[in-house]
Amino acid sequence: MGVPYHLNLKFKHMKESYRTELKAIITDSLEKEVVAFLNSREGGVIYIGVDDNGIILGIDNTDAQQLQIKDRLKNNILPNCLGLFDIIGEEAEEKDIIKIIVASGPEKPYYIKKMGMSEKGCYIRIGTAAEPMTTRMIEGLFARRTRNSIGKIRSNQQKLKFEQLRIYYDESGKRLNAKFPENLGLLSEDGAFNYVAFLMSDINSISIKVAKYKGKNRVHLLENNEYGYCSIIKATKKVLDKLEFENTTRSRITSKERIDTRLWNAIALREAIINAIVHNDYSYEVPPKFEIFDDRIEITSAGSLPDLLSQEEFFEGFSIPRNQEMMRIFKDLELVEHLGSGIPRILEAYPKECFKFTENFLRMTFPNAWDLSEDESEVTPHDTPHDTPHDTPHDFSDISLSVKKLLLAINGEMTRKEIQDIVGLKDRKYFRENYLLKALDLELIIPVGIYNEKDKTQKYMLTEKGKALQKQLI
Repeated sequence: MGVPYHLNLKFKHMKESYRTELKAIITDSLEKEVVAFLNSREGGVIYIGVDDNGIILGIDNTDAQQLQIKDRLKNNILPNCLGLFDIIGEEAEEKDIIKIIVASGPEKPYYIKKMGMSEKGCYIRIGTAAEPMTTRMIEGLFARRTRNSIGKIRSNQQKLKFEQLRIYYDESGKRLNAKFPENLGLLSEDGAFNYVAFLMSDINSISIKVAKYKGKNRVHLLENNEYGYCSIIKATKKVLDKLEFENTTRSRITSKERIDTRLWNAIALREAIINAIVHNDYSYEVPPKFEIFDDRIEITSAGSLPDLLSQEEFFEGFSIPRNQEMMRIFKDLELVEHLGSGIPRILEAYPKECFKFTENFLRMTFPNAWDLSEDESEVTPHDTPHDTPHDTPHDFSDISLSVKKLLLAINGEMTRKEIQDIVGLKDRKYFRENYLLKALDLELIIPVGIYNEKDKTQKYMLTEKGKALQKQLI
């Protein structure tokens, strides 16, 4: 069975252009074409299995050929371009083809390794062809080459461990061999661990802040969660889990249907979180931060747009990865799909005005779909943060949002600390007074065994009433 007709339309009148190269088969000139796109302002796309006239020829054994391409680009191009290209298998007219997406590189000039940084090794895309660079152009690009790349910054600590990173690779079906520091770009030019390695290591000094405020400014801080001092991958997953937990759903039941609305668009939110973490300028030693207000969420990352990327190009999805080594690892672990896909996904849900660029920072602001400052005690069964059917045997309209979050966190028998960690609060007193005791007073949870609140091993479980509400909240 072939692909749908609309997917084939993009191949019908395909022609080579400034950003598109067509190749019937893999040739010896592949590295030259990739180098030309790496050195160009906007990068480009190479299709293998499509001739110069846009006719789909297809290729055999695409899996093996994709591995071959990755190996060639990894070993035959300098500076290291891992994380700057994607290799994707596609189907058109019931034939297999390969699509290579190449980003504009941040460390120009790129060149073919065996030819060196010379007119025979450096190319740039001009029109529909890869043309040799002049010596003057090469020298000019080299003089402007990025010097603050975290791949080039030596880690202050060299006794690093990567057990967390190994676990995540194992979970993804991949394994790290003895050469993983070199293969993943975790070494500086002198062979020492670089700043990327420091970020990926089990213990580091980076912590990502997720703050929550009461109101629409930073005066009244409700929660101040920090996720970090561990592998940036682990911290990222914790931030994703926390903001997924905060991204609650409000269900409104009308005479015709039930309308479910999440606080923020889930796809756009995930893309924004990943974008802020992967593209943050860690050379400032300032991590990204996430702040929740009654009317919005603000996501701020250090570093504005790269010098060669305009705002218009940014919104169109052109990609110049600031931290290509991080990008490669995030792609390996399937936290990132392919280059240039994040911003277009965000723009499907939110306008360009949600982005603010300054000299040193980029901020994304997503307005809430509903106002958190509403008095929770006035929320009706037809306007609750979650589904409340008409025939429910309990009236849950006066239950606070904090108690509902506690109920969502409980699974079986759990200690106070286990529940508090999932909810994401560090202040034990605040959790006890606003979450635990309120749930106990409402008889939504009960202690397990002889109750001793001061006992750290004391566990709690849902009552039947609590289970009924939890079922409605899920």
